[in-house]
Amino acid sequence: MSRVSQDLVATCWTTAGTAVPDGPSERSSFSARERVSAAADAGFVGLGFVVDDLEVVRDSIGFEALREHAERVGIRHLEVELVKDWWRDPDERPWRARWELLAEAARVFGSPMVKIAPPPAPTVDSLEPYVGPFRRLADEAAGIGTRLALEPLPFAGISSMPQGSELVRAVDHPHAGLVVDSWHVFRAGTSLDELRHTLDPATVVGVEVNDADALPQPGLSLFEDTRDNRRYPGEGAQDVVGFLRTMAEVGWSGPWGVEMLSTEHRAKSLADALDAARDTTLRCLRLAGADRQPA
Repeated sequence: MSRVSQDLVATCWTTAGTAVPDGPSERSSFSARERVSAAADAGFVGLGFVVDDLEVVRDSIGFEALREHAERVGIRHLEVELVKDWWRDPDERPWRARWELLAEAARVFGSPMVKIAPPPAPTVDSLEPYVGPFRRLADEAAGIGTRLALEPLPFAGISSMPQGSELVRAVDHPHAGLVVDSWHVFRAGTSLDELRHTLDPATVVGVEVNDADALPQPGLSLFEDTRDNRRYPGEGAQDVVGFLRTMAEVGWSGPWGVEMLSTEHRAKSLADALDAARDTTLRCLRLAGADRQPA
């Protein structure tokens, strides 16, 4: 039986300090170099950055210097996000400027993927308006040697993994795929059996894990729940172990992204936050037996 990687990637929010999604600024309270070094020290093989972080890197040390630092400390996976409004006019600013920055960073870093956001809620009635724009952007991604990774969100216009899979199948491009995040899978009400049957392994670009309470706290939106109340893997009510086992059965053999977002996580030091994310995820992987392919 061949082994499935237990390599871990600290996705962007896991090392972002006090920064939060859709805040006044998404810029991390730690420098990019600090984050790279801390991730390496904690045993991660990679990490991610958002646009606001990349603007700082571009205007200070530059992408080449950050890549060289990552290589020196043993980080081999740098991913970038997030492309919004990609379905709009291809010449429209500011989304094009955002994409161009991400594309340049991805080119220099050798990033395996650039994450793209779904359209806003409510859930779209038709995927057709998004097929052409997704395919065009995938052509551009191919030109820089990376892949686009759409992340369906239960509070967005493409709200489930089955719907995201349907869109990617319609796009039918080798550089267009999906990020499969356990929180979004479970909060969308997708069963593991449905997940197993809806995914084409060739289109899975990234897999991310975290955990959550059985239900959001009363009065909180799903966005507030995902931003402030995620749990470390295995410390909530979601079937993270089953999710990991399912993704291994589907054929995922890449690194496992750990995407932690919570008030508790943001209060920790960078080292403590990374240690907690690493230890809980590895514990779940051991319980899942996800270090081995099924016979």
